[in-house]
Amino acid sequence: MAFKHFKRLAISVGILVMLSACSEAPPPTAKRLNLKLAPATLGASISIQQHLKVERENKTDDLDAALEIDKERLELVGLAFGQRVLTVHFDGKEIKTWRHFMLPQQVRAEDVLEDIQLTLWPVEVIAQHLPPSWRITEIGRDRVLYENDTVIAKIHYSDEERWAGTVTLDNLHYKYRLTIQTAKE
Repeated sequence: MAFKHFKRLAISVGILVMLSACSEAPPPTAKRLNLKLAPATLGASISIQQHLKVERENKTDDLDAALEIDKERLELVGLAFGQRVLTVHFDGKEIKTWRHFMLPQQVRAEDVLEDIQLTLWPVEVIAQHLPPSWRITEIGRDRVLYENDTVIAKIHYSDEERWAGTVTLDNLHYKYRLTIQTAKE
């Protein structure tokens, strides 16, 4: 029994190491936006279950997540093989994180929060909080994030509602693709 638990934990940790690739230490010139938008600025309350797929350097890794956002808070619970590996709580001011002791340090709550906000928040709200050399555009179901004239990330939605269907975030700067499939109610 103990061996089975250890084996499952080892597999979970292996997946987490691969998932951490999407938030590895950036190249020397890289910048993160460090978006920390208040939960109320989403303009809606949501409670969804998602399946995340991270693709980087010909590797694909999967993670399940439960996400709840209301005016007061954002809560994310990440699961690998049914075991909780990450919890992120954000009240608009402070990020609190619980992480499995074997979760790689490269998996940063700030980067997870940033990807959530870039994909879910209204583009107008994001635009108001970007540094001067950054901009974001949205045409139909596509968003593009720029630093000066360099494309940093592209986001595509399969549904008009940002948190329904499938969302694909291609981070060209950090060279990863995050596909978020929201479970149907």
